[in-house]
Amino acid sequence: MRLGVYVNAQHPAGDDPGRRFAEMVEQVRLIRTLGFDSIWGGEHHATPGYHYFPLLPLLQRLAAEADGLWVGTNLILLPLHNPVEVAEIGAFLDVITGGRFLLGVGLGYRPEEFAIFGVPMAERVSRLGEGIEIIRRLWTEDDVTHHGRHWRLDGVTIRPRPVQQPRPPILVGSQVPAGIARAARIADGWLVVPVPTVHEFAAQAAAFAQARAAAGLPPSRHVGRLIEVACARDEDTAIRRSAPYLLTKYAAYLSWGIPGITLDMPGSSNRSPSSFGMAPPSRLGGPKPPPEATPAVNPDGKTDFLRAAHHSACKLFNTVLGPEANNAHLNHFHLDMAERIKNTKICE
Repeated sequence: MRLGVYVNAQHPAGDDPGRRFAEMVEQVRLIRTLGFDSIWGGEHHATPGYHYFPLLPLLQRLAAEADGLWVGTNLILLPLHNPVEVAEIGAFLDVITGGRFLLGVGLGYRPEEFAIFGVPMAERVSRLGEGIEIIRRLWTEDDVTHHGRHWRLDGVTIRPRPVQQPRPPILVGSQVPAGIARAARIADGWLVVPVPTVHEFAAQAAAFAQARAAAGLPPSRHVGRLIEVACARDEDTAIRRSAPYLLTKYAAYLSWGIPGITLDMPGSSNRSPSSFGMAPPSRLGGPKPPPEATPAVNPDGKTDFLRAAHHSACKLFNTVLGPEANNAHLNHFHLDMAERIKNTKICE
């Protein structure tokens, strides 16, 4: 098993982008010094309320600080891009990292992004599969001729080629059964979001392995799972420190319409966290958590929605906020994000 760090390129629109980028550079230097194996970054465009650094230029710059680290995309929204350009940039990243580049790609889910790029969202699955085929061939063949549904190439060769032989691994991200099976068939590996519980992930991993076997492919060495991590002297402190940031982050994803995430709306506010379908926290060390507390009722009537949103957001990273943090964090969550979440179809 290898451990890497996802460098966050998503920051509030009011933040100084120069300062945030300088902090990212320092983070990558520290990641390298501490002995981690890799850094990763993701892609989004025109994100309301946030700025989002463009993925491939960002990784090209950070690679200069990441000597000896693997550099991966988690992930590129491949249907939005010309696969020839992705193949060229990916090959260049493999060169400048000394053969330590991993290409993670996915479908994308925001209609706004497809509209911006002029790509019909209904074509995203076929564009993903065809794009992967083109990239794979350009990384390993000369004079590539391809006449497909979306792209036509006649005798195309790219240089430089990747350093890795035969080529860098290609991983596909998905969290739904059809997408996981697709990743098993058309890619070398699979990228997993933080949403699944331990038991759900085990079932998904088994389905991924079975789909590869059914396609006559060997077991994959490349399964990358993204996990939210907070470090502190004890679990309660770690959760209270990270909760406002993670709640805001995942509220944004909910408002963007990310698939596979639901916002449960319980009928009673006097329910314990486990009654919201929550899994026990995943932890690396630390003391055993205190017994579960019964939520208190706020007199303003916002408790039902707030606590439902609060617990659903916390479920995304498999943890529970302590009762002593309720007022500050629930109010922060309500003021900044509640209306945006309530107005999405996910809440229906």
